[in-house]
Amino acid sequence: MGSSVETLEFQAETRQLLRLVIHSIYSNKDIFLRELISNASDALDKLRLESLTDSDLDADTSDLHIELEVDREARTLTVRDNGIGMTRDELVELIGTIAKSGTAGLLEKIKESKDAAAAQSLIGQFGVGFYSAFMVADRVTLLTRRAGTESGTRWESDGEGTYQLEPVDGLPVGTSVILHLKPVDGEDGLADYLSAWKIRQIVKQYSDFIRWPIRMARERTGATAQVTGTDTDADGAGATDGAEAAAPEMDTLNSMKALWARPRSEVTEAEYHEFYRQISRDWLDPAETVHMRAEGNFEYEALLFIPSQAPLDLFSREAKGGVQLYVKRVFIMDDCEALMPNYLRFVKGVVDAHDLSLNISREILQHDRQIQAVRRRLVKKVLGAVKTMQAKDAERYRKLWSQFGRVLKEGLVEDADNTETLLELVSAPSTHDPEATTTLREYVGRMKEGQDTIYYLTGETRSVVENSPHMEAFAAKGYEVLILTDPIDEVWVEQVPAFDGHRLQSIAKGQVDLDGASGDEQEADGEKARREQDFAALLPWLGEALSEQVKQVRLSSRLTTSAACIVGDAHDMTPTLEKMYRAMGQQVPPVRRILEINPAHPLITGLRAAHAADADDPALAEIAELVYGGTGDVACPAQHSRTGRHRPRHAGC
Repeated sequence: MGSSVETLEFQAETRQLLRLVIHSIYSNKDIFLRELISNASDALDKLRLESLTDSDLDADTSDLHIELEVDREARTLTVRDNGIGMTRDELVELIGTIAKSGTAGLLEKIKESKDAAAAQSLIGQFGVGFYSAFMVADRVTLLTRRAGTESGTRWESDGEGTYQLEPVDGLPVGTSVILHLKPVDGEDGLADYLSAWKIRQIVKQYSDFIRWPIRMARERTGATAQVTGTDTDADGAGATDGAEAAAPEMDTLNSMKALWARPRSEVTEAEYHEFYRQISRDWLDPAETVHMRAEGNFEYEALLFIPSQAPLDLFSREAKGGVQLYVKRVFIMDDCEALMPNYLRFVKGVVDAHDLSLNISREILQHDRQIQAVRRRLVKKVLGAVKTMQAKDAERYRKLWSQFGRVLKEGLVEDADNTETLLELVSAPSTHDPEATTTLREYVGRMKEGQDTIYYLTGETRSVVENSPHMEAFAAKGYEVLILTDPIDEVWVEQVPAFDGHRLQSIAKGQVDLDGASGDEQEADGEKARREQDFAALLPWLGEALSEQVKQVRLSSRLTTSAACIVGDAHDMTPTLEKMYRAMGQQVPPVRRILEINPAHPLITGLRAAHAADADDPALAEIAELVYGGTGDVACPAQHSRTGRHRPRHAGC
């Protein structure tokens, strides 16, 4: 060992970073071990790569690994690797400064933060890395020797502004980071990091899929520990306790089974299903698996699963969506919303990016262009998998849609880029079949000759919709109508104007011309004109009598048996949507609708005759109220009366 000990000062920005890491209230101090293991893994990767490119490098790569060592008496935790190691100059460059970490600019933002919470949120935006050790340690000792060199270096600091460097002979190739741990302090988030179960927990959570084995000596108790134990000196090197000492039994703490990093051809369905159950806590097998790899400017692997059954909290406000994010097999965060849109929140899985910082924040992810590009590709892959299922296995697709169709339709409101794909996937009940659902593509294939419109009606239940007076003419003339009963249906049909060139139209809104739709023009224009002339006096009078309830009264072409019905203008908000907004506490102005009357119904023809005989008869106003009170509307089925008899009107409609 040389006698030259240097004392150097950290770069100014590094001192600021150290103070923030040590003295800020960090939300999760456990990440220090994740960071040190990740650094060790990088060192192993570098040694393996350099040994392949430099044939003269004298390095043993037969058993590359990471070792964790606990010394309870000395209160030290050592993270050791046999990777590439560092020279004295590399230590100064990589640990004494932050010139290459890209964090100096963000330190200015931290200085400008007015409170500790703001500063804390910024810490997660840059690589804490090696400095995170000072969150849990009063003093850190580092022993390292670079592959291809003869001498090593000892680095030590208490994180208060200076560090010591000293040359050391006889060190093995690699790096040992020895943490002299602070006392356990639950209030400050300092756990017992000498506890084997705590170490195993951290490794399992953050580093389970690191490609290199992470080993730790199995705990010994009683006399066994006295006979076979080993001591650790101040430099972290193991000293054998005489000839009686035996090598401790080592446990490998991580599984190293990163399925997403293996070719799909090498992974069995059983392995996929086991991994899915592990990350989703679902006892059922997934309905579909999506395994993909992207190479180029931004490399990543993804392994995604579509569950076969919707979780109970799918529509809960507290439910978390998104997939797990890893960086080089190191766990970063659960439920990464930036990688998956809200309408695909049921998708489970992992995305492993190669070129992100380990401590990248959710805020940065949401605005990162590369992450947005990854998100777009993941969405297309998931929707493509569902579309393939629809084409190749209709029964399995119907089961999937029954579980997730309602949430997938949210994408028609949120995701304009994938509207066409989502419309192809939409499956809904219709009047074509009392049990089976239909896709829009199947509906179009069954449209009548000359029909260019897709008709639909929204409502609370299928029974309510089927018994609506708006259905009468469509049923009589054999037109298929989609029955949309999900709350989201009230929204997406207003935002999607057409499918495959065919306009979507509610049969409860606007004008409906079924004769024109079918090309049937048998009814003479003279007949229409005659009816309009017959009711020319009644319509304006009826509109005036009901002016507080409706904005217009007109003859209907959609009624066959009911006396009247309420319809909206083409762009009016539906009554059901009004109720939804009010239930959410939003104030919406009341919408006056249109009263359509059936010119062939006895009640209407009788009212017309009575009005023609004596327009001033006060009893006519009561009959007008009777007509309006008997109207049917899918938003309020209690109003409906196919016989035209009076039923009490509900104030909410």
